[in-house]
Order: sequence, then structure tokens, then C-alpha cells
Amino acid sequence: MTAHAFTTLFVFALTASVLLQMWLAQRHINHVRRHRSAVPDEFANEITLLSHQRAADYTVAKTRFGMLATIWDAMLLVAFTLGGGIALLSDLTTGWFGQGIMAGVAMIALLAIANTLLTLPFSWISTFRIETAFGFNQTTPATFFADLLKTSLIAAAVGLPLVAVVLWLMDAMGDAWWLWVWATWVGFSLLLMWIFPTWIAPLFNKFEPLPDESLRARIEALLTRCGFRAGGIFMMDGSKRSSHGNAYFTGLGAKKRIVFFDTLLKQLNGDEIEAVLAHELGHFKRRHIVKRLAWTFVLMLGMLWLLGQLKTQPWFYEGLGVQTPTTAAALVLFFLVLPVFTFLFGPIGSMLSRKHEYEADAYAAEQASSNDLIHALVKLYRDNAATLTPDPLHSLFYDSHPPASLRIAALKRLG
Repeated sequence: MTAHAFTTLFVFALTASVLLQMWLAQRHINHVRRHRSAVPDEFANEITLLSHQRAADYTVAKTRFGMLATIWDAMLLVAFTLGGGIALLSDLTTGWFGQGIMAGVAMIALLAIANTLLTLPFSWISTFRIETAFGFNQTTPATFFADLLKTSLIAAAVGLPLVAVVLWLMDAMGDAWWLWVWATWVGFSLLLMWIFPTWIAPLFNKFEPLPDESLRARIEALLTRCGFRAGGIFMMDGSKRSSHGNAYFTGLGAKKRIVFFDTLLKQLNGDEIEAVLAHELGHFKRRHIVKRLAWTFVLMLGMLWLLGQLKTQPWFYEGLGVQTPTTAAALVLFFLVLPVFTFLFGPIGSMLSRKHEYEADAYAAEQASSNDLIHALVKLYRDNAATLTPDPLHSLFYDSHPPASLRIAALKRLG
């Protein structure tokens, strides 16, 4: 392939990807608006028309803003590649440090900083305009910038050494470098999952033992029934940033934790919380977490192999605006442009994820109550302003969970 041909292919794929995303977003907006005037029959007794319309308006506002963000991201991608941004940063850092790992690490760091600053206005508007307008935002400007600083420092402390190791392996390990990088990345990912609950998460939120003794006793009984051993059951101050409710598992091995947002504990009663936890336990018992990790590791292995094939091709660099090939440029270019060529495969991941959600719901119906889970989900849809009427095709591309109507119908059949 020639550099010109690859440039043409990239521009075509990027244009097609952006146009498809715009079309899907507009479909979603139109579909939600068409169904705004009436609550779906299966939810009419639990959700008011006012709540339904608020969810529709929230969805439309987020989707519209997402369209702007998509266009901006595409413009940045073109600027960094064909516009010469990466080439400029590479020349700049090579002038500072000469050829070698330090120049590559510096180039990637500068690119990350530039991208963060150029996308920061979108994060600000999303938080302080859209989320605030619909009553969800609890974040203060001080918290917003403190989170940004903490995230940046953690990324620098953890990510830059990893980048240095990866660049060294890519240069030092011959044609099989991608196997060494893959093994390093797998080990790093598992280590990060292990240390996250106790070392990283507490930098952003407070975690306290679940204060409700009776609820804790019910949860511990459920864990015993399900054969699940946790390193603790905690309440997190999610209300510090948002009124959205959530619950999740985190960590590996003895570091596994069950975390409830304080907002979720206020939204649901004891039966409903138990049903939600039973659903999360279903992911564990059906080995969804292990399967997803394995799938992620396999995909990364394939991607690194592909990068290994492209790394030696001059047309790969020249076609994306870089005239002087470097190891760091290969790494950055590959992972920047990869989403352009893989967006069409999004529904595959979505369908696999939905299958896991249905299986976890079925497990929750066995261990708790399908009716309690239904009531919990309806409350969460209502209180989080999640639309009950997503466009099916848009949902297939973007939603890891089944649409509300399909999920509730499946639970009713189990009941």
C-alpha cells in the first residue's frame, strides 16, 4: 500500500464513521422525541409523564452535545495526524532529548496534555451545564479541578513508567516484541485492578462500612448463599459529585469490595438493594468478569500483533502525517486511528454484554426476587432520567445493557 492510498482510506473511514455516528444520534433524538408524549404502557403505573418527559429531554440534550463532541474529536484526530500535530511534537521532543525512549515518553506525555486541555471544555459543559440543568450535578469547580489534577498525577506516576517500558520492549525484543508488551500490559492491568480499591479510589471518594446493620446482615446472608467472599461492604459518597445512583464490585482476590453509592441506598429499599446486589453477584457467578477480561486480553494481543505488522511500514507513518518513523509515533498513531476502523464492530460487544446482563438478571431472580429487581430498575430508570424509549439501532451500537422494556419483560417471564 502507498502512503497516499492509506491517507485516502483513513479519510474515508473517518468520514464514514462520523457520518454514521451523526445519523445514529439524530435517529435517537427523533425516536425519543416521538415517544415523549406518553409513558410506555408497561411503565405507566410506576413512572409519571413528567418523569418520562424529563428523561427524554435529558437524553436529547446529552445526545446533541455528544454530536458536537464527536465532531470535535474528529477534528482533533485530523489535526494530530494529517495536520502534523504528532510530527511537530515528535520533532520537538527529539530536539530536547535526542533519539530514544525519553523523547518518546515526552512526546506521548505532551500529546496527552494537549488532548486533555483541548477536550476540557466539553467535560466542563457536560458537568456544569447539562448535568446541572437536570438536577444531577453535585460537583463544585474545586472538586472538578482537584479530580483533574489527581487523575493527571496518577496517570503520570503510573502511566509514564509503563510507556517507557513498552517503548523499550518494542525496540529491544525483536520481531516478537508484541508478545512481551502484551504480557507486560496484562500484568499491569491485573495489578491495577488489585490496588485500585485500596490505593487509588480513596483518593477521590470516601468509603465507609455500610452503616445500616440490618441491611449489612441481609447482604452478608446473600453473599453466603451465593458463595461469594468479599473484602468488605462499603458505602461511597457518590453524592459528592452526582445524584445518580450506582453499585459495583471492584478489586481482585482478597481485595474484592462491594461498593454502594450513598445515593443508591437512599433510592431503594432493602429488598431492592438485595436484588440489585444479586444481579451483580450473577456477573461473578456466571464468570462474566473473567470472560470479559479474557476477551479484552485476546483483543489486545491481536491489536499488538497488527501494530507489529504496521510498525515497519513507511506508508503507515507517511499516510498519517508523520515523515520520520519512531517507535512512539507508531504506538500513538495506531491507537489514535484504531477506533475509526473498529466502530462498525460496536454492536458485537454490545450484544455480548447484553447477554451477560440477561444472565445476571436470571441469577438475581433465583437468589432474590425478580419483582424486587424490577422495582429497583424502574426506580433507577426514573431517578437517573434514563430514557425508556431509546432508538433500537442507536442502542445496539452504544448501550451495554438491554433497553428497559426488553429487560423488564424478560424479568417478568422469570417471575
